[in-house]
Amino acid sequence: MATATRRMRKIINEPDQVVKESLAGLAASVPDVLRYDVANQILVRADAPVKGKVALISGGGSGHEPLHGGFVGVGMLDAACPGEVFTSPVPDQMLAATKAVNGGAGVIHIVKNYTGDVLNFKMAADEAADEGIKVEAVVIDDDVAVQDSLYTAGRRGVGATVLAEKIGGAAAERGDSLEAVLGFIRQVNARGRSFGIALSSCIPPASGNPIFDLPEGEMEVGIGIHGEPGRRRAPLGSAAEIADIMVEAVTSDLAAKAGSNVLAFVNGMGGTPLLELYLLYGEIDKRLRAAGLTPVRNLVGSYITSLEMAGASLTVLELDDQLTALWDAPVHTAALRWGG
Repeated sequence: MATATRRMRKIINEPDQVVKESLAGLAASVPDVLRYDVANQILVRADAPVKGKVALISGGGSGHEPLHGGFVGVGMLDAACPGEVFTSPVPDQMLAATKAVNGGAGVIHIVKNYTGDVLNFKMAADEAADEGIKVEAVVIDDDVAVQDSLYTAGRRGVGATVLAEKIGGAAAERGDSLEAVLGFIRQVNARGRSFGIALSSCIPPASGNPIFDLPEGEMEVGIGIHGEPGRRRAPLGSAAEIADIMVEAVTSDLAAKAGSNVLAFVNGMGGTPLLELYLLYGEIDKRLRAAGLTPVRNLVGSYITSLEMAGASLTVLELDDQLTALWDAPVHTAALRWGG
């Protein structure tokens, strides 16, 4: 039943069981795609390990669904390590996932640039190496909003994470080598930039209170996915004004060549309806074209959320023929599905 506290209305049972019960529900909804290892609190591709295939693992705090568990499956991740809400998973989870999907061709950890994730994945990789498993890591740091934040040294990892998981996953699925898959993931990180805004805070189940207070009529510009402060607070703008801010921030940093093809990813933060996201995409599409960039691919929807936060982010990836083909390759996960 729905549970209400002083400042929270959520469809949950007990706050301390939210993550475990959600993972069990996800696995029950797509048993052909993934399985839930309850003991290790990890999600693993249904047919893992795939012999001779490079395996991809990612993870991080829960509360960002469908990231990462929703992207486990054919053509994307082999396993995901979910921590508690907004809390890094622990090295034991990451090591268990690495061992569960190791098919003998090496394992890649795709790590968002948050200090806890980076440190814990590094510890797990070292332990896996001691057991004879070759592990490489790519740290995603595509957020142009701030250089350092409450949880990072350097730029945060946000929207490009989904694109790296899809493109790297497609390369691994077709049988590319460890070095080749690593190269594509690194290209995505180098060619992708992101920027987000928030219109409200979110409420973690454990506390029952908003992470931050945002006065009515204001928006947080350059927000992080855990409610971290952005560049500034500003009066709430129209969709056109928000698109101006996002496109300028992303394109000025990306500095793609005029005439480049791009993938434009408009992501909802959890509390923004598709009606508004599509409207925002239309404004962004016009501005990218005016800037000399051609959106030949796009993704619109809530894929990296922050519980029920209202807001959106923009990720722009400069494409070439290889990246475009890998994006178009078949994928079959809970959250992304297309192709054969």
